Amino acid sequence: MQVTLELPDQSTHQWGATPEAAGCQMLEDAAIERYHEGRLSQRQMGGLLGLDYWQTEALPSRRGVPMNYSPADLDADSATLKKILTRSLVSLWARVRCVASVEKPVVFGAPSDRISQ
Repeated sequence: MQVTLELPDQSTHQWGATPEAAGCQMLEDAAIERYHEGRLSQRQMGGLLGLDYWQTEALPSRRGVPMNYSPADLDADSATLKKILTRSLVSLWARVRCVASVEKPVVFGAPSDRISQ
């Protein structure tokens, strides 16, 4: 979609020196405002602006906008992390037990003891 705005010349300088720069700045302003209101996710905001992951991560803090991360988000992330860590530990423990049961015990002794047998 393309949107065209007509603005007085004296007010456009605050967004950029050229029409293209002003358009980019206005789009960024709109996207960051929608993100701040909770109407765009961080991923949607980055997609709208054509940003990669790290640029999208940096934009809210660069613009002084707090990250949209609620206590419910923290609880959900904590539950997910707990589930992942539990599965990882169970899997690791199963591998350790399997390796321990397959390996033969190591016999220590003097080399002369083994020769005489």
